[in-house]
Amino acid sequence: MQAWLDTLVVLLILTNLRLVGSSRLFACVRTVAVQGLLLGLLPVLVQWNTLTWRPALLAAGSTFLKAGVFPWLLRRAVRDVGLRREVDPVVGYSTSLLITMGLLGVTLYLGQRLPPAGLFESQLMTPVAIFTILVGLFLIVARRTAVMQVLGYLAMENGIYAFGMALAVEEPVLVELGILLDVFMGVFVMGIAIFNISREFDHIDTDRLSVLKD
Repeated sequence: MQAWLDTLVVLLILTNLRLVGSSRLFACVRTVAVQGLLLGLLPVLVQWNTLTWRPALLAAGSTFLKAGVFPWLLRRAVRDVGLRREVDPVVGYSTSLLITMGLLGVTLYLGQRLPPAGLFESQLMTPVAIFTILVGLFLIVARRTAVMQVLGYLAMENGIYAFGMALAVEEPVLVELGILLDVFMGVFVMGIAIFNISREFDHIDTDRLSVLKD
């Protein structure tokens, strides 16, 4: 089972690199959906031999929201605004990949000096969780369109979810479902904001909102 966990962690790294290196919004939405599916498998793999209804319920709820509901809402928002690509990011895609690889190296270096996270025996889990949080923050700062910034918010939440997974299997399921509900409401409100921004200003470039005058 450890091999499966290590494979899942490597796939999380690849989804982060894909998210940073792609300009296509639908592709990025699908990447976040895949990331949510991978995270939904974590509690099942961790407690495979002693699986109970609590981690199974947590996995099902997480997968439903992260791999189903959130991507569906964002795909609708992208279709409504009629935008396919982010063509003018704050930081170019090649530079973004270089910065992301640097962040990965730093988190892996720090991860060697940290003990395995809780029930996880893999040394990669903690640094990859921190790496995912940093990728989310980077997307929020380095991208102009509201959709990509929402995806950055989701990636950051995925990293927090992965970081706290060792504790999540010990905490009441209702706490985790409450967190997921908060994220759901956040994405729902962001989707409405994206639609309204596009309807009023014919674009979703958040940088251009700073030049509005009375």
